[in-house]
This record gives sequence, structure tokens and C-alpha cells, in this order.
Amino acid sequence: MAQPPFIETHRPTLDAAIRANRERGYWSPYVEAPSRKVYGETAADDGEAAFKALLGKPFALPGHPSNGSTVGKEDSPFGLPLGITYPGTAPADLIAAAQVAMASWAAASADDRAGVCLEILDRVNKRSFEIGHAVMHTTGQAFLMAFQAGGPHAQDRGLEAVAMAHAIQAQTPATALWEKPQGKADPLRMEKTFRIIPRGVSLMIGCSTFPCWNGYPGLFASLATGNPVIVKPHPGAILPLALTVRIAREVLAEAGFDPNVVLLAADEPGQETTKDYVTNPMVRIIDYTGSGTFGEWVRHNAATPLVFTEEAGINPVVITGTDDLKGLCRNLAFSLALYSGQMCTAPQNIFLPKAGIETDQGSKTADEVAESLSIAIDKLLGDAERAAGVCGAVQNPATLARVAEVASLGTVIRPSTPIEGMEGARSATPLLVKVDAVEEATYLTERFGPIAFIIVCDSAEDALERAIRSTAAKGAITALVHGTDPALLEKAEDGFASTGTALSLNLTGGVFVNQSAAFSDYHVSGANPAGNASLTDAAYVASRFRVATSRRHAPAA
Repeated sequence: MAQPPFIETHRPTLDAAIRANRERGYWSPYVEAPSRKVYGETAADDGEAAFKALLGKPFALPGHPSNGSTVGKEDSPFGLPLGITYPGTAPADLIAAAQVAMASWAAASADDRAGVCLEILDRVNKRSFEIGHAVMHTTGQAFLMAFQAGGPHAQDRGLEAVAMAHAIQAQTPATALWEKPQGKADPLRMEKTFRIIPRGVSLMIGCSTFPCWNGYPGLFASLATGNPVIVKPHPGAILPLALTVRIAREVLAEAGFDPNVVLLAADEPGQETTKDYVTNPMVRIIDYTGSGTFGEWVRHNAATPLVFTEEAGINPVVITGTDDLKGLCRNLAFSLALYSGQMCTAPQNIFLPKAGIETDQGSKTADEVAESLSIAIDKLLGDAERAAGVCGAVQNPATLARVAEVASLGTVIRPSTPIEGMEGARSATPLLVKVDAVEEATYLTERFGPIAFIIVCDSAEDALERAIRSTAAKGAITALVHGTDPALLEKAEDGFASTGTALSLNLTGGVFVNQSAAFSDYHVSGANPAGNASLTDAAYVASRFRVATSRRHAPAA
């Protein structure tokens, strides 16, 4: 098969990514700034024009299976009419097409598959402005965040998975000479060959808020290990993944592979097809990101046991003291406001001792700390343009209804309001509601969106213990603890480690609890109810393939 030398082109990047996975420091080959110097003088304008050219038209996927219908009812949270439709497909037809396409893809070497994956990511990176607009107008992220989270940061996560998959496959040699001594007799000699055997058709179920960032790890982990992938976007956020699928199919075809190695399973509200894929026994791998309710259904009803999930978590903050109250409030205000709280890593529950805390500004009561946080949010969002850039828009109208409902569940410290100048868009600033620690039914439920509870506890120790227990019982992806007592901070590290929750301590600067960095941070641990997998550890990729052995007698030495 004549193939472009993609692996030779991208070998330095692959090697660097494997090293970064091992060392866990900062590294990224994809520039996160939407810079004309990096992406080209006309890249921003070209990307926006390319996005606008997609509006109001059928989305072209040459050679893609279709049942002749079209689907698609995406709704921009900013109010822009989208009007894009996608090929309608039957699950059985896509699964059959993926099975046929798998033959040559599974037979390719790990190097060739990695080369194709890196070429896909490289071309996706060059289209980051176009994809950024697609992410913005399907998820509600402001453009800068959409560019970064849907572009370079998502590409980092995809590359991270490819590098992990390649490194693990490389642990198995293609051949080996087995030679067992037999005393004075000639040794037993066997020639052995080892093959990577992919598991089969992989289903990647996307979410509505971070379709690329959460979707690329599963997509590329399965591709790199030889499995064809059916990409099943959330019906509210199809376009970013449709663009990714189209680019992937182009690269696959150029490399001499069947483009049906990557397929798009678009649907729309009222005609959802996800369950048909999940329950089909020919689907051998499932990656899921979304609500805990549907995640539980997927785990219990999937025909395959190989299901990787990121589900709902209730992320805690514990404040027991600080030597920088202003920095604490400024940092936490940004974490609460960013993308209107629609991040799986965003904090929801803020635990405070009722007696208050010691700070660099003297003793502060729990109410004074809550008020300081409210003021910090107001300052951050005081400029309407900056508020729009930080908060973006609300992806789902149900989130706005949830904000209104939660406002009646406690004492409102800071009301949520629409953002000035965003008329026509769905917008909301953070809601802060104070409750007592005994009201667990109120705050130990995930309240997705710009919602945070100030939870008044008996003591600092009680606040920490309640937060740790909540992560074990309900799941959490992140936790943040502020304190000046080394013993308490050590207890926090031990406690949250025991529940598999990523902990940050005393954040007051430019790093935020919401952020998770590829090649360094493990996103989700798989050790609590927030998800059963981790992006990206060895376990996330290793079970996507098996190894088959053949052996024969070797000639005498």
C-alpha cells in the first residue's frame, strides 16, 4: 500500500509527546494563542469565513454512508441561526461499514496508525479558527475559550492519547526468539510473532459543552490501537465533531485506508440513536461523556463491558484560612464565572467554618468571606464586554431554569443576572446561595451551571471531612482547599487522594481549579462516581487491544 510518510513527518512530535507523558511537566506542540504570527495572517478571517460558509446548508461528507435523510437541529446559544443538516444514518449500516473498514486499519503497523492520527491532528490544528467558531456557536463558549478548548487544548488531549497508545503497543515486540537451555542437549528454540489485535468497532459519545476536548481522547485512543470509530455527537453540538470527522476521512483516504474507519452518527432531539449503538453487540468499545443519569444507563445497558465514562461530579472548595484573601476571592471568582460554570471541573460546594477564618486582613466571619467572594465576582464581571468573554453563553435552556430553581433553596448571597449587551443570547452570572451543612439534600446534588453553595460547617475539620465524604459518595473531578495549617493541608491531601479527587491547594494566582493540562494532569481518576476512566493513563488505552501470538520451531543455531 503506497502511503504518505506521515510517521516520518511527525516522528519528532510523537517522540516528544511520549516523553511528556512520562515526565508530566509542561509541553504542548499546539499554540493556544489565536496568533496571526503562528496560524497565518489571514487564518482568523479565513476560519470565520469557512464557518459562515457552512451555515444554512447540508454538511458535506463525501462517500459517507447515508439513508437518504438529513438530521440536525443545533441551536446557537448566542442566537445565530445555524441551519446545518447532516447525513441521516442507520446504526446497523454504520456499524457494518466500520467493520469492513477495520480490516486494513487493524493490519497497519502502530507507526502507520500513529502517523495518520498525528496528520489528522495537524490538519485539525490548522483549522482551529473554523473549529473555534463551530465550538462557540454550539456550546456557548466565548470565542477565545472555544478556540483554545476546542482547538489546541483538545488537540493536546488527542495527541496525549496517541502517544500513550503508541508507547504501550511498543512494549510488545513484533518478533522474539525463545531459547530454553536443555542441559547437554541442544536448546529448545522457537520463533514467535506477536500481533496487536484491536477489539472492534468503537463508539465515541460526545457531550454538548466540550465536544472536542472530551471527545478527542477516546477517538484517538481507539484509532491509534487499530479500532474504527463511530463518532456520535450530542445533538446540540454536532458541527465541531463533524468537521473533525471530515478531516479524518480525508487523511485516511490519502493514506490508502477506507475512510469509513471514522464515521459520523448525527441525530437530533426526538430521533436519538445513541441507545441503538450502545446496545448493539458489534460495538466493542464505548467512550461516554455526559450526565450521570445517562452515564449510568450506558454502563448498565451496554452490550460491551468495555465502557469508559466521565460523568457528573460535585466539586468542593474548602476554605479554612488564607494569607491572601484578595487573591483567593479573585481566583475563585474566575473559576465560578468561567463559561458560566458549565465545566465538569467547576466548583459547586464551598465549605466554610461557621466561626470564620484567619486571613491576612484579620479574622473574617463566614458571611464576610462569602461577601468578599461576591464582590470579587462583581468586579470581575463589572465590564460587560469582559463579562461576556469570561462567562460566554448558556448551552442549554434547562440550565437557566435550574438557576432560578436553586435561588429558592437558601439565602441568596449573590443573585444570578443576565449579562448586559448579550441580548438574544442565553446568559447568566454566578449564583451564590448560603445553606447550612445539614442540608445535604440541597447541595449534594449536581447543579450544573453558574451555581455555587456557601455551606456553613461546625469547624474547619468538619468542613474538610464533609467535602472529602462528598467526593467519595457523589464523585468529584477536582477539589480546592485553602488553609494555613500544614497538618490540615496534609490531611486534605491524604483524604482527597483516597477518593481519587485531583486536589489544588491555596490557588491565588493564574492557575485555576477548573484547568486540566494535557501531558501533566490526569483528568478524572476513575476512582470515584465522577467517572470510571482517566484521561489519559495507561489503563485508558491498554484494553483497547489484545495481543495474539504465533510460534514455530526455529532452525538450529
